[in-house]
Amino acid sequence: MQKFGDISKTQRGRSFNVVRFAAITTIVFCMSNPMQSQSPSQTQSSASIPFKFEVASITLSDPDASGGFMTIPGPGSVRDRFTERNVTLLKLIRATYGIPMDTEDSRISGGPAWFNSARYDVDAKIDSPVVDELKKLTPDQSTLAQQHMLQELLADRFKLTVHRETRNLPIYTLVIAKSGSKLQKAKTGEVASSTYSGPERPQFITGQMKSIASLVEMLSVFLGCSVLDKTGLPGEYDFKLEWTPDDGLTPSGITRDDGTPIQPDSKASSIFTAIQEQLGLKLVSGKGPVDIVVIDHVERPSAN
Repeated sequence: MQKFGDISKTQRGRSFNVVRFAAITTIVFCMSNPMQSQSPSQTQSSASIPFKFEVASITLSDPDASGGFMTIPGPGSVRDRFTERNVTLLKLIRATYGIPMDTEDSRISGGPAWFNSARYDVDAKIDSPVVDELKKLTPDQSTLAQQHMLQELLADRFKLTVHRETRNLPIYTLVIAKSGSKLQKAKTGEVASSTYSGPERPQFITGQMKSIASLVEMLSVFLGCSVLDKTGLPGEYDFKLEWTPDDGLTPSGITRDDGTPIQPDSKASSIFTAIQEQLGLKLVSGKGPVDIVVIDHVERPSAN
């Protein structure tokens, strides 16, 4: 599950825990591509059981509670319940519509002030036959179906209605550098996996048996805006990218999740330089079409 708290970017920079990238990818879904509006009926083939929660509870969080967590569906991940603690409706909408938590608020437009201040606990259970049907879908279809279930839950309890628009916003385009790609083709038989650093210094991304689309999703989270893939590179790759953020926060005495010490005098460069030197790719800044969610109507949640 993805853990988070109410801390600023600077504060996050001074917090040194490490989490698996798999937790982030449960929230990120095709950030570089148009947002999906496909319904479960379009994704399932012959499932006779409707994709919906058996029972769900939404209540105001304890005002003294700190931090929070979410369990959100990701590709290939099917659970029998979704649990969120001490989260705002804004975060729920981000997760439900596949908008990464670290992107700017420009990806969501509208909404009352309370939707980013009032905090809720959510517990929604999925009946076992529905879980079985979800597991029969492809990973992407399963993600869409589960997101649709969450969308219906928010529509029911918060009376949430939204529409999607495409706006011209700041983006990065990922291209092949003049030196040529340095990505290593994945080896046959490898198991797909990925990791990323938390706010520790230096930061890193690793991928095994991963496509460029997966790399783009990871970069989108760290850069805080959409990344468009223009490399034209097909297939899966093994890669590792390490860099030092530009905020000057490089603590000592910390380790990655595998126990490897992180040295404060690391020679890792900025993410832009590191991408060119280590991967043979390049990030080009500009503006481009970005799909956003526009909130048309929302109310405080109804009683359970």
